[in-house]
Amino acid sequence: MATVGLDRLYYSKITEDSAGDETYGTPQMLAKAMSADLEIELNEATLFADDAAAEVVKEFKSGKLSLGINDIGAAVAGDLVGAVIDDNGVVISQGEGMPSPVAVGFRAKKSNGKYRYFWLYRVIFGIPATNLATKGDSISFNTPTVEGTIFRRNKIDGQGKHPWKAEVNEDDASVLPATITGWYTAVYEPTFAATVE
Repeated sequence: MATVGLDRLYYSKITEDSAGDETYGTPQMLAKAMSADLEIELNEATLFADDAAAEVVKEFKSGKLSLGINDIGAAVAGDLVGAVIDDNGVVISQGEGMPSPVAVGFRAKKSNGKYRYFWLYRVIFGIPATNLATKGDSISFNTPTVEGTIFRRNKIDGQGKHPWKAEVNEDDASVLPATITGWYTAVYEPTFAATVE
């Protein structure tokens, strides 16, 4: 179903244990969302046998997230791109600063009025692009764009896999209401019923 809106853009800081497994902090508002473009890159291999393709494997490699936002505050800039705030409250971007990975969540309004919710489990952002222009005869807004690379997370889920995205439609009959109401209280953790082998 087509989407007609985008809002509730959040992020969650990640801490990693000695094995690199992620623990997610409490989600915080990132900014007011204007656009979110998600591009995915796949690893692909084709096995040929008897002069034809016998098997094809396509796996997630990485992705790119481009967010158009209304503004990026000082604290958010520190969390997302590794900038620091000096003693006078000025945001300082340093050449040696390394951004830390975060999880990113948002929702998109569908044409039926319901929402599709997302969490991207591990995103590393670069320095936001800045567009500036002098005021002319008409008013035009210039807003920042932040781009990040999406990776699968290190921590495995209940099926022994490394997820990179969680996505749910609130109007899916199989979705529990608590899943939707709790979407922004914590980064969604996949759950699977135990299987008997």
